[in-house]
Amino acid sequence: MPTPTRRPRTFDPAMVRAALAAQTEALRAAVHRLCADPDAPALLARPTRLGDWRVRELIAHLGFCLDWMPRHLDQPVPDGAPIPLVEWVGITKTAAAGIDASTREYAEGVFGGGPAELAKAFDAAADALLGVLDGPELADPARRFVIRFGPILLADFLVTRLVELVVHADDLADALGLAAFPHDRQALAAVTRLLADAFADQVPGGAVELRIPPFAVVQAVPGPRHTRGTPPNVVETDALHWIRLATGRTDFASAVEAAAVSASGERSDLSAYLPVMG
Repeated sequence: MPTPTRRPRTFDPAMVRAALAAQTEALRAAVHRLCADPDAPALLARPTRLGDWRVRELIAHLGFCLDWMPRHLDQPVPDGAPIPLVEWVGITKTAAAGIDASTREYAEGVFGGGPAELAKAFDAAADALLGVLDGPELADPARRFVIRFGPILLADFLVTRLVELVVHADDLADALGLAAFPHDRQALAAVTRLLADAFADQVPGGAVELRIPPFAVVQAVPGPRHTRGTPPNVVETDALHWIRLATGRTDFASAVEAAAVSASGERSDLSAYLPVMG
């Protein structure tokens, strides 16, 4: 079991780049399988759990996430302190309308063709990202990048891309009726840890121990702080269910009822504190 953490961790840039490349290739393979399917037009028109986005809009959003950094790498960065990763997680709750509008515009343009054209568009977005991951643009650990919320360290922005690719790959699997998406393990680990850290940041305290083996343990929630022995309030789940809880894909009570989450102790109901991310 990992050691409980009280402060946001840092992520190794080389590990992040490798995980991002692996997750990108896993998504590329999934998109190509879908677009080569004889029923591809119907599959692309399937609904998702993301409002009125169809699978087509979901894939377009994934492409949008992949090539955002290459398209904006040379954009001027405003003054100001970089946004910490745990704060970025919470800020995303304010961006739903803007993300929806950008995705629809992108889907109608770059991703507006048939299945074969969509696969080519996804390839172009994936290749654009992979083409800069090991380039000189990422060599400076202090280099900043601009996003809709302000400046962020470019190395941290790559972690946000991991979040997008892992969360939305799970959305894609759900829409297509698949049991699970073959996530890169390091990508899954990084996203789990960041969302756990963000939860501890948003709900500070030590009354509840949240366990997500084998990737993360954090203490959070106001109340009496646990110091030794067996914690009186424990919540435990696996990485994918934690990601779904943290991003609002499922609710806490349903996850407990389905035995996807175990919760013990009078303060272990986390319903009031979720989701962590919009």
